[in-house]
Amino acid sequence: MSIAYKEAEHEGEGWKGKSSMPSLPEVHQSMRVPKKAGFLRKLLAFVGPGYLVAVGYMDPGNWATDLAGGSKFGYTLLSVILISNLMAILLQALAGRLGIVTGRDLAQACRDHYSKPISFALWILCELAIAACDLAEVIGAAIALNLLFGIPLIYGVILTSIDVLLVLMLQKRGFRYIEAMVISLMALITFCFVMELIFSQPDFAAVAAGFIPTTEIVTNPAMLYIALGILGATVMPHNLYLHSSIVQTRKIEPTIQGKREAIKFATIDSTIALMLALFVNAAILILSAAAFHSAGKEVAEIQDAYHLLGPMLGTGAASVLFAVALLASGQNSTLTGTLAGQIVMEGFLNIRLSPWLRRLITRMIAIIPAVIVIGIYGESGATDLLILSQVILSLQLSFAVIPLVKFTSDRKKMGELITPKWMIVLSWIVAVLIAGLNAYLLYSTFFGN
Repeated sequence: MSIAYKEAEHEGEGWKGKSSMPSLPEVHQSMRVPKKAGFLRKLLAFVGPGYLVAVGYMDPGNWATDLAGGSKFGYTLLSVILISNLMAILLQALAGRLGIVTGRDLAQACRDHYSKPISFALWILCELAIAACDLAEVIGAAIALNLLFGIPLIYGVILTSIDVLLVLMLQKRGFRYIEAMVISLMALITFCFVMELIFSQPDFAAVAAGFIPTTEIVTNPAMLYIALGILGATVMPHNLYLHSSIVQTRKIEPTIQGKREAIKFATIDSTIALMLALFVNAAILILSAAAFHSAGKEVAEIQDAYHLLGPMLGTGAASVLFAVALLASGQNSTLTGTLAGQIVMEGFLNIRLSPWLRRLITRMIAIIPAVIVIGIYGESGATDLLILSQVILSLQLSFAVIPLVKFTSDRKKMGELITPKWMIVLSWIVAVLIAGLNAYLLYSTFFGN
């Protein structure tokens, strides 16, 4: 066991239980950070975890709301994407801080703070959220395979299970290989949308104006509903668990100064990565606004967007790039979702299974429902499943956000590295806002007209 982990195990008096094993033990502190190096070299050593987290903010589950928002209301809802992203940056900074300071991921922290019944309930809710998130990612990748190669959805869903083998293969070679894979796929997604924006020729003055919030978002019920959908689907619960774990892959100095430095670089890493996610989400909405809203077409289905893009923009490349970006997004998200499943199961239950078995269980939880529903109901069932997955995510989100804010605001747990007061205030405002918005979404889903 590393010196840094021993210190983390015994520091602070705010935990009811003691951590027994590090998070993701096979890669824990496996990547060295240079002790004597300049700012840029140290930053590069910390680059990676933020991009694995950012993947969840551009997964296929977000595409439908961005497409609908752009096609119905033009560029107006860009401000909602921006605000959502700023909230995500704040919460992910807290998740990174928790992992670095306490040596616990969020799942382990919940287990070591709450009673066994509460911890078990939180685990069940989290597993449901990961399964729901995986459903959106698996179905998104399957839709992309169907659009590009004509592969039936049910076979596409089964093909996505290869990520279990891919994660195992890459992790055996070192965690840096997983990070490199994810960053490469993100670069591909970014390139695709840069080209899409070139093809669509949006009104950049209107784009700039769209980032400024307007009262119409609140006063127009239809616009408000989509805005709440964007907000509700932005912060993914599993990302908070994931980030609090993978920041611990860096071997840092087990001192206050070493941890303070790690918090700084980890925050820079996640902030830059999430700004890239902001670009992708904004680009989807901008593309939809430029291609569909200006022509008076409303599009909410990913398949419809694919089929209409080529004719609307006058080039078949637009549709192909859209589907390639969707495939990269889906596969990237399943990679990180599989890791998050391992972190949650080990953290809450404190059990150790073989890596292949852990990941197989995580993947099957998502694939089996998708295969059954698509097999019985076809593509329409897949769309309904996507909607259901977002409702489940909304229900669970606060059960991850509130413990995170609570733990990082507790001096007994965080010691000298407690979150600054201004961040604590902002974090509680965001936590209450997210809880309120998701409660409204759930009410609208089940009782709305």
